Amino acid sequence: MRVIIAAAGTAGHINPGLAIANKIKKEEKDSEIIFIGTTRGLENDLVPRAGYKLKTIDAYGLSKEISIENLKKMYKTFKGLGEAKKIIKEFKPDIVIGTGGYICGATITAAHSLKIPTLLHESNAFPGKAVKMLAKKTNTILVSFEDAVPRIKNCKNVVFTGTPVKIKKQNYTEEEKNRIIYGVDLDINKPIVLVFGGSQGAKRINDTIIEIIKNKLNRDYQIIWATGPKQFDSIKEELENLGLNINNIKNMKILPYIYNMEELMNVVDLIVARSGAMTITEISNLGKPSILVPLPNVSHNHQLYNAKALENVGAAKIILNDEINGEKLNKTIEEIVLDKNVAKKMGENALKISTVDAEDRIYDEIKKLVK
Repeated sequence: MRVIIAAAGTAGHINPGLAIANKIKKEEKDSEIIFIGTTRGLENDLVPRAGYKLKTIDAYGLSKEISIENLKKMYKTFKGLGEAKKIIKEFKPDIVIGTGGYICGATITAAHSLKIPTLLHESNAFPGKAVKMLAKKTNTILVSFEDAVPRIKNCKNVVFTGTPVKIKKQNYTEEEKNRIIYGVDLDINKPIVLVFGGSQGAKRINDTIIEIIKNKLNRDYQIIWATGPKQFDSIKEELENLGLNINNIKNMKILPYIYNMEELMNVVDLIVARSGAMTITEISNLGKPSILVPLPNVSHNHQLYNAKALENVGAAKIILNDEINGEKLNKTIEEIVLDKNVAKKMGENALKISTVDAEDRIYDEIKKLVK
């Protein structure tokens, strides 16, 4: 099978594309796969690191606002359509797949004009503008949330598959679990809350955790907190001004970034995070209770819709970004982790929307298009 995958911008767009590529390679070892991206996004690091070739074109989000800058972006995007068409003609793919980012517009449109089968994967519960715009030009659109199916019009085939993710549920022995907890210098007998805000961190969540530390609110539970690499030094300085050593705070492990995320997500009692599509999928697949703080000011407020997918089944509590503070977060954490029945029930509810076979479902849909 010869495949082009268009993915650009954030890890939330690129990682599903890589997971799909890996699944195709696993099933059909002789497959040839290339990615199309831009020169600006994380694809320039993640795609070559995963062992795939990346071709780049110009692509930007188009705004209705009339300005010289937007006219330049529009020109470059139309130029990118021609570049995508040239790559497709040269590579001769059996299928073109888009997993997110502005890149999908040019690539899917070019493939459609050349009568190449196309497939789009939409990770969010509320589909973005690009997916809606490309619906008529796409043979199949795959969605991560069942709620998204009726929100996509004009596409012949919309299929719920879930999102492919790297983090899987692990059945660790008690000894293995204890080793992981001791590895972050925490107590195996006290509940553990994992807090993160994506790869770069989330300032509002970080400020809230500082409030909890300052007021010593987490007396009955422990926190593993990933600040994000860019915010770690400023947080360290802020804590020093409070007379605190970042490496020696009771009931707390503070890290710039977590490299063993799969291990920690499997062993903690509660997760506090933003509600990106991949995070929601990982939480549901792991069967973990969560407190979600949707990132505001994103297209169609899609992180709120993502979070509601877990809240609606009783698996998560939502705290809005402009409403979160140390006292409120602490109270919500305690209501969950200090009552084992509540935590257990929420975790069981999370599993109700899990899709551990997303890669298999996606591969089946690809095979239907590649005769």
